[in-house]
Amino acid sequence: QVQLVESGGGLVQAGGSLRLSCAASGRTFSSYAMAWFRQAPGKEREFVTGLNWSGGGTKYADSVKGRFTISRDNFKNTVSLQMNSLKLEDTAVYYCAASDRPTATTSPMQYIYWGQGTQVTVSS
Repeated sequence: QVQLVESGGGLVQAGGSLRLSCAASGRTFSSYAMAWFRQAPGKEREFVTGLNWSGGGTKYADSVKGRFTISRDNFKNTVSLQMNSLKLEDTAVYYCAASDRPTATTSPMQYIYWGQGTQVTVSS
């Protein structure tokens, strides 16, 4: 069993930065692929970025490549998402997710543990 708690969301102006964190409980955290998804009002949940249990194999949605960076610390049981050059269209609830597999994919079906989400709002 893994429990995930996100933090770091908030209101930021376009072009600004935010750093999201996800704290995980559970002894097997380091065995799991992790990812961030987001869901904007009226839209489906979409993959943002993910990485393997080792921290390698990073994947990014095209819309965030070059602006967002995912990382993990298996000693601290945390996953972070650094978001730079934020755009209005980045506004969404961001969810941290953990897989029961070591390799990340973009499909939400792979991820069996989810955080409660944290709101990110980008203003003009």
